[in-house]
Amino acid sequence: MNKQTFFASLLALASLTACQTQPAAEPTPQDIVIPEFTVDSVYTPTAENLAARKEFADSKFGIFLHWGVYSMFAQGEWYLQNVAMNKHEYAKVADAFYPHRFNAKEWVSAIKASGAKYICFTSRHHDSFSMWDTQQSDFNIVKATPFGRDVIKELADECHAQGIRLHLYYSHLDWMRDEYPAGRTGLKIADRDTSKVDWPAYYDFMNKQLVELLTNYGEIGAIWFDGWWDHEEDATPFDWELKKQYALIHHLQPACLVGNNHHQVPFEGEDIQIFERDIPGQNTAGLSGQDISQLPLETCQTMNGMWGYKLVDQNYKSTETLIRYLVSTAGKGANLLLNVGPQPNGELPQVAIERMKEMGEWLAQNGETVYGTVAGDIAQQPWGVTTRKGDRLFVHIFDLKDTRLLLPLTCTVKQAQKFGTQEAIDFEQTASGVMLHLNETPSGADYIVELVTE
Repeated sequence: MNKQTFFASLLALASLTACQTQPAAEPTPQDIVIPEFTVDSVYTPTAENLAARKEFADSKFGIFLHWGVYSMFAQGEWYLQNVAMNKHEYAKVADAFYPHRFNAKEWVSAIKASGAKYICFTSRHHDSFSMWDTQQSDFNIVKATPFGRDVIKELADECHAQGIRLHLYYSHLDWMRDEYPAGRTGLKIADRDTSKVDWPAYYDFMNKQLVELLTNYGEIGAIWFDGWWDHEEDATPFDWELKKQYALIHHLQPACLVGNNHHQVPFEGEDIQIFERDIPGQNTAGLSGQDISQLPLETCQTMNGMWGYKLVDQNYKSTETLIRYLVSTAGKGANLLLNVGPQPNGELPQVAIERMKEMGEWLAQNGETVYGTVAGDIAQQPWGVTTRKGDRLFVHIFDLKDTRLLLPLTCTVKQAQKFGTQEAIDFEQTASGVMLHLNETPSGADYIVELVTE
């Protein structure tokens, strides 16, 4: 037998084996039916929802995961919009998306070790690619890729097993589907057929996907919407029909929290308020100038510069910077949702894993001063911030070149000690507040003084 015949035989055998092991085609599932539900004129959260809000507010730290087919381009999650490419050419990359190193257990374990209490995962971003086995579109991780696995199913199962809450990011806007009435983004993407714009059809598509996510994957902690701002410049206000959509979510899972990254004061039916790239009350990025509500608060921030994976973006914030950002967010009574962009092969970037590990080690020692706290008595100062838990006030000192610190407090301090070592700290009550006399000049990421007050 010559070489040509030999290799031809091997190919034939491989082809026969593949045919023999090919699973039988599953029957086409019936379409999702949106259940009947009531849309109340005024939203009244259930007892389960209020309990979930309290748990969320106490958790203080979550990890955001921006991952989808866009990671293949290694240029961030807005690649399709940024290069204004043909949407059909963009879709072809799904045929090469094979994240063979994805391991839900490893992801969730690393995130749990960081001290984070929940994960927010991008179920469907603006490019329309769904990371679960949705019946509403073939452009998804199971049907359009050789990987063929339901990532959200695997993540949900592992989160439930390890006691980590799973939140799901969901994009309101869509750069690929012709039914979506494009707003200020997506207009330059090639080959969109504007004659097919059909808001009722698109709204139905979204709601059926939400029914899937809230029916097939167990308890979901929150739906995290994004994209409302795509129509914020419309001459005629665009009606997203959010009230009905929010009521659907609360009907399916009453404890599921609804948040929307719209950069506005919360709308009726929302359970948390989101601030993008800024601690509530700050607006350095120009996205978080809205008033602060009484709802639980969350700040989303990147670990490096991007949300989705970008190969050249290695500008990761230091562990010290991230710890101080987490503590400063808690000092405003808010959570930090810290983003990681997984690689196209399914791994979390090694630098991100290292940062999470180091944050987890710090929280293992000092988490009591963060978890379950509320905003402290003293707002952010050049030297640091404060958090409170009952009669205990935690003074987080980031930058102080002195051994004395005057705290403008009106409450009475009964005791002062260095957190962790219980080393007593001298203090005196003055007309201006409380003067701490530290035993050393503070150093490290966060020098914490615990005060017992009355």
